[in-house]
Amino acid sequence: MRKLESTMLEQGDGIQKSKFGKIRHSDPNMSMTSTEGDDDLCLRRSSASANGSGPSELNRSSGEGSPMMMSPWNQTFNFNKSPSTPDDDKNVPPHSLIGSLTREEGHIYSLAAWNDLLYTGSDSKNIRVWKNLKEYTGFKSNSGLVKAIVISGQKIYTGHQDGRIRVWKTSLKNPGVHKRAGTLPTLKDILKSSIKPSNYIDVKRKRYLWIKHSDALSCLSLNEEQDLLYSASWDKTFKVWRTSDYKCLESVQAHDDAVNSVVSSTGDTVFTGSADGTVKVWKRERVKKGTKHTLSQTLLQQEIAVTALAIDNPASVLYCGSSDGLVNFWELEKDLAHGGALKGHKLAVLCLEAAGNFVFSGSADKTIYVWRRDNNIHTCLSVLTGHTGPVKCLTVEKDQKAKNEMRWKLYSGSLDKSVKVWSVSEYAQLGSTQQNQHQAVGCESESSPSDGRSSSGRY
Repeated sequence: MRKLESTMLEQGDGIQKSKFGKIRHSDPNMSMTSTEGDDDLCLRRSSASANGSGPSELNRSSGEGSPMMMSPWNQTFNFNKSPSTPDDDKNVPPHSLIGSLTREEGHIYSLAAWNDLLYTGSDSKNIRVWKNLKEYTGFKSNSGLVKAIVISGQKIYTGHQDGRIRVWKTSLKNPGVHKRAGTLPTLKDILKSSIKPSNYIDVKRKRYLWIKHSDALSCLSLNEEQDLLYSASWDKTFKVWRTSDYKCLESVQAHDDAVNSVVSSTGDTVFTGSADGTVKVWKRERVKKGTKHTLSQTLLQQEIAVTALAIDNPASVLYCGSSDGLVNFWELEKDLAHGGALKGHKLAVLCLEAAGNFVFSGSADKTIYVWRRDNNIHTCLSVLTGHTGPVKCLTVEKDQKAKNEMRWKLYSGSLDKSVKVWSVSEYAQLGSTQQNQHQAVGCESESSPSDGRSSSGRY
């Protein structure tokens, strides 16, 4: 692997600060864990604050001449919880902090929202479940660091630092109880595959079964229509699992370096982003024994790591975050034509989330940018500040309590060990904001070198 410059990322709590010159991973001190043992239920209490601890003034994070700095939408917001009721939507600030969840047990690496529940994963062994800004329940896995969480009905899939996937089910009688329903790959498949020498591959002078990830898992993506689960790993592969019986159908040697993100779109398209600086498009075929993925095209080739991918619903735009702070995007409806790049973040983009006409980008610069898309024009409506560490993960859901307008609940997890809950409104586009649209398309935006990189580019 090529040599990459690094400096420190975050002081305290054992997190190194770095320049993120060519970011590889945001947790350089985390080692592989392979502790075996039964996962059991763990219920604990915690504190949840309704008021944010961050500053009320927006800290602009774009470089000189960036769209954010040039926009007249350069004002401050009070991110304290609004006293307005859900029925009084018009009096609620368009973008406001409504809660902060904190447990001093580890940095937050993964989030997933389902109905009125929020699942959080950290570098402790615990997965916490929150409801109405209070801890509802929790469960733990002896595998440690929880890198990814996805939910499908009553099943919760968690991806871990040891390269394995755990499957959990909620009790029908008691929704607060979660029990482990399986581990991918299953013990049955491991024993069955271990008999044949052809099922082994050589990785760094060690032999592994092809159905097992040989390094940390970085991302999970569900395709419920096809009954498939995708997992991406630092071992340069992505694997395809059938969710009905947890069988590994395929392992694809996808990149020359760690795969940081995988996104399964509608139809037969799958996207992957890697520390090798590429974004690849894969086409899926159904074959007798499962699936077959073929490389269709490479959308991006650059020297800096691709750190995050996201696709909107209904699958019209693909977004790609990189360690230089840029967010490139491609329009699926125009045969994946490159639409441009959104510039604003000073440091690496660590996570992306798309919902409705919104795109949210979280960064090592501790900020979250709120972008609104109108066709191929993106407007930066706000920069959310308050985290004291890099923003590592995002998830979003519709605010069902907002009756008079479309509002979203945005959850942000950070390496400052907290989760913040934001209310974001679509009506913020009205009035003066519509005058402040800036085009970040049709040209290649440039940004100054990132100062938030670690030495390996893995996430």
